[in-house]
Amino acid sequence: MNFDLGDLRAFLAVADLGSLRAASQALHLSQSALSRRIDKLEDALGVALFTRTTRKVELTTVGRAFVPKARNVLNELASALLGIQDVAERLSGEVTLACVPSAVGYFLPSVFAEYHRRYPRIRIRVLDEASSDVLLAVTRGEADFGVTYIGTQEADIEFQPLIEEPFVLACPKRHPLAKRKAVRWSELGAEKYIALAQGSGNRFLIDQALAHVEQRPRWFCEVNHVPALVSLVLAGLGIGVVPRMALPPDGQAGLAAIALTEPRVSRTLGLISRRGKALPAAAQLLFDMLLESKGRA
Repeated sequence: MNFDLGDLRAFLAVADLGSLRAASQALHLSQSALSRRIDKLEDALGVALFTRTTRKVELTTVGRAFVPKARNVLNELASALLGIQDVAERLSGEVTLACVPSAVGYFLPSVFAEYHRRYPRIRIRVLDEASSDVLLAVTRGEADFGVTYIGTQEADIEFQPLIEEPFVLACPKRHPLAKRKAVRWSELGAEKYIALAQGSGNRFLIDQALAHVEQRPRWFCEVNHVPALVSLVLAGLGIGVVPRMALPPDGQAGLAAIALTEPRVSRTLGLISRRGKALPAAAQLLFDMLLESKGRA
């Protein structure tokens, strides 16, 4: 039937108050909008619920019989919602999430805060590891699921994309390149370049994208993890290339994030879980909330 809960509330307000004007004021609706809701409900039911004149509104015989039924529907819904809230408050346990460090500070805090508000008795463990270790933690069952950018080719892994993010040039705000909107990879050759170490997932993506670029930056310092690279850049040791979400928002921490071109390099961050294995209830709730955050990222 083509009606909704708002239509039922409109019907009960008119039935209880005996006046379209009083009901419209109580529901903060215009009288015309309230009348449309009543008309919609009557059309869906195929009966007249009220007799209306210019002076008053009265329930029909069918309308009087429908009042307790409509009230029961709304009361049952309210009880069901309260029951769901009670269940949420009683849920307890622990969720273990493996995540690449560069993604921890991006959208996880806001999702964790909402998750803890809804399910205060469930604890969250975060294993902030390199991409390969995140994948291993999930495949071995050490983590319920993971947030990373590798695993799409693994037969035993399901990959749910969340966001595609570019690699950017990280440099101190006082650096000459910080004033640029975009920089070509070939322009980095003369700079003090700090690189991610061979074997890291981010380094693999960068090397793969630059395979046919003749003038590639030459590193003088190499580190294993993105946070270490960001710290060295912040200290003024040089410049480096990192995923965009690894850097603070624009203008913070004295760092600039400059777009890189020719070529543009990006990675797709997503959720990974073991194929064919259902997540525990507490983990599934967090998994679903992270998926919902996809549109807000």
